[in-house]
Amino acid sequence: MKQSAYAVLKIVHFRNFILARLFFTFAVNMQATVVGWQIYEYTKDDFALGLIGLAEVVPFLISAIFGGNIADIINRKKIIGLSASVYSLCALLLVLLSFGFQYQYVAIQTLPIYAVIFLTGIARGFLAPAQTAFLAQLVPRELYAQSATWNSVIWHISAIGGPAIGGLLYGFIGVGFTYTVVLTLSVIGVFLFVSVPKQPMPLYEKGKEGLKERLTVGLRFVFSQQVMLGALAIDMFAVLFGGAVALLPSFADRVLHVGALGLGVLRAAPAAGALIMAAIMTWRPPLSNAGRNMLIAVAGFGVSTILFAISENFWVSLVMLALTGMFDNVSVVIRSTILQLYTPDEMRGRVSAVNSIFISTSNELGAFESGLAARLMGLIPSVIFGGGMTLLITAFSAKVFPELRNLNLHNKLNEKQ
Repeated sequence: MKQSAYAVLKIVHFRNFILARLFFTFAVNMQATVVGWQIYEYTKDDFALGLIGLAEVVPFLISAIFGGNIADIINRKKIIGLSASVYSLCALLLVLLSFGFQYQYVAIQTLPIYAVIFLTGIARGFLAPAQTAFLAQLVPRELYAQSATWNSVIWHISAIGGPAIGGLLYGFIGVGFTYTVVLTLSVIGVFLFVSVPKQPMPLYEKGKEGLKERLTVGLRFVFSQQVMLGALAIDMFAVLFGGAVALLPSFADRVLHVGALGLGVLRAAPAAGALIMAAIMTWRPPLSNAGRNMLIAVAGFGVSTILFAISENFWVSLVMLALTGMFDNVSVVIRSTILQLYTPDEMRGRVSAVNSIFISTSNELGAFESGLAARLMGLIPSVIFGGGMTLLITAFSAKVFPELRNLNLHNKLNEKQ
């Protein structure tokens, strides 16, 4: 019997959880837009934009493996509350920094900002695995695909509004007051996270596994599952090379000439496209022929990235960015459903940490790669190169991951646990 597209929203704890994500992710996306434009205004340097991603991904990669292990031992709600609170503290530091000083030396202006971003990377390393593992405990197995889709809808609503409002506020009320709004929204998100009741933890037999084994078991599990490894790898490398979001301040300034307000709209465009696709997928989930759908979506992401790079028209660029978001969200929902279906509950934190590492490598390390490539090749050629690499990765993945290529998630959903 076909489930209603709204069945998962009848679960009260799930509704409260995604509402918390709405406020918190809204704040995170506002902050990312403002930090990017602020750094660009100080430096006028594409490579400096890439360093933002590097400043966050290094501490994240170090802390995520430990965060995944802890999420399988300690109450996940407690981890979410503490990690989100640290993120709010970082927002407070950005408020204080923006009001506290203005120096003529670029390094003195930018280094404290990079330091705060470093702290957010540590917080994310613990927050991301706990959130993913906690979410899977809030819904029954047959609603995993729906929960992934609605979670994606909420994330992309935030990713649309956050950048757009962040750019708007930056242009009209300045950086300090915009960071104050970020702080307020993140604190609301923390309180909403805390309102969701804690869930029972999986059985953990103390002393059965050594620390080294517990830290690496998630990685070994992922590499033993061709479907999961293929989904994570193709998504990681596609966004690593194909993402143009980190360079949007440069495109807004030097190619499209639309300033901070235009940047906010450009940053929101991929999320707007993703939200449209998410609405479609609530009614028609891409579960039949899921592997084929994922490969087509990643190829579409690469083509849209190339067309964005060669566009000099603001509206054409918006459409291309929206298409990248639409194609990317197909991949996100399929990957999230695979993770929920294939992962045992007692390993969700550690496998979620591996997933977070793949995602963060593609996003934050991809931002660094984009900045470095723009420095070496030039702004537009570097994005064309990235889109071309995405197409090559898609073709390669279709060849080396046959189980992913032929995946049908409807069959997996109907299996008994």
